[in-house]
Amino acid sequence: MDTFIKLRDIAVAGHMDLEPDGEPKQSPPISPSTHKVAACGTVIRHDPPAHSRPTPEKELGITQLVMPGGKTMPALKSMITTACERNCFYCPFRAGRTYRRQTVKPDEMAETFMKMVRARKVEGLFLSSGIIKGGVTTQDKLIDTAEILRHKFGFRGYIHLKVMPGLEKDQLRRAMELSSRLSVNLEAPNDHRLALLAPKKQFVEELIRPLQWIEEIRREEAPNRTWNGRWPSSVTQFVVGGAGESDLELLSTSERLLKQLKLQRVYYSSFKPIKDTPLENVSPSNPLREHRLYQSSFLFRDYGYDLEELPFDKKGNLPLNEDPKLAWARANLIERPLELNRASREELLRIPGIGPLGAEKILKARRQGKIRGVKDLKSIGVQTKRLASYVLFDGRRPQQQLRLFG
Repeated sequence: MDTFIKLRDIAVAGHMDLEPDGEPKQSPPISPSTHKVAACGTVIRHDPPAHSRPTPEKELGITQLVMPGGKTMPALKSMITTACERNCFYCPFRAGRTYRRQTVKPDEMAETFMKMVRARKVEGLFLSSGIIKGGVTTQDKLIDTAEILRHKFGFRGYIHLKVMPGLEKDQLRRAMELSSRLSVNLEAPNDHRLALLAPKKQFVEELIRPLQWIEEIRREEAPNRTWNGRWPSSVTQFVVGGAGESDLELLSTSERLLKQLKLQRVYYSSFKPIKDTPLENVSPSNPLREHRLYQSSFLFRDYGYDLEELPFDKKGNLPLNEDPKLAWARANLIERPLELNRASREELLRIPGIGPLGAEKILKARRQGKIRGVKDLKSIGVQTKRLASYVLFDGRRPQQQLRLFG
């Protein structure tokens, strides 16, 4: 069978559209979504509107990845096989489900991908797989594909490889030497919740341990044999709402991963039931919940917040109607606003509307003179709509300054 037909079948099997890679905007869309989570972190989109027919590129699994700085990159997102021996309860590729499976050999995948590169259809590869004959055997297929691309074809672009449950540490090291990014998808925040989603997966031995290995290798070994002279980044993903987990459970695990294991980011994918799976009658998760989880994980990674500072309710969930950073500021800064001309970088990042770039602009402007009011902030490109209640300019609230400017 023609490999392009196989790739089309792999994509069409679930209308496959994987999670955004790299560094998407910090405020993911909160409108209702049609995506569903599939095997090994694949997000499956079902029932697209009649007016939005997929393009030939989409039919093959070509998607735009959003990279750091907002740059987009066309990438092939595909799988070595849609067959799987695992029985994850949420996954359309689970064992025992009836539909046509497809398998692509490593040399087929590499050669076809390079044809797409030469045709300027893609610049990168995001490669996953169902699990057949165990994680070790399956991981070899992913590694073999990357080996062929790097060494036979001399491909120097972006490769994101999935880490299969049960792989060996030497395999992981080789995957790190060949890839730009690796992902180990936990799916659930702890072993109890994972058992409700994927009963054959082992939370610590198969999922947490590879993430620990990645950080150990990055910390202890020089990247002398890597394709580009540096170790790849690492990410993970959770299924949100499929196992009754709380936001506190998800974010406590996320905080440890980001701070201790140095993950580049954590993805959250709202659960939606898929027919002919054990969870087909479970209610879908509110996509606004996914949005609040993203905001909170960015607070850990980029803003220096701790888990205890987030506004959880008695059930361990975040309020859906309020940005968690704004909620913290209302509780802590209304009565004790920060002096903008003396606040440290860490304090500036606590002010609503000020992010890492805005904080750097303020620090630079302060080296040249005092910031006297909102007008000065606007002149250096800092957003001011949300900060008025939380700052002082030389001891005065900005409302008083605004009157002076008319």
